[in-house]
Amino acid sequence: MKNIQLLVCQMKLITERLEKLSPDSNWARRASGVRGALLKLLPELEAVLKDDEPVEESIYTDLDTIEYLLDCGYEFLERAAQEY
Repeated sequence: MKNIQLLVCQMKLITERLEKLSPDSNWARRASGVRGALLKLLPELEAVLKDDEPVEESIYTDLDTIEYLLDCGYEFLERAAQEY
């Protein structure tokens, strides 16, 4: 459960920061897809945390996806920062 809490915190942080990218940035358009995907998965994970029920297998496959999306988000933020 702690891993899921950590992922939820990271997802919120990344989505907030990706939203602040300048529309003039070359990376903003790519980042919007990652941000949208994270926002779509976020309510599902938050529901798992509230229910305190065992995590279903479908969530585990999403965890790999979430980790991939977070890595992409960090990379886009880094590249956008280098742009300026």
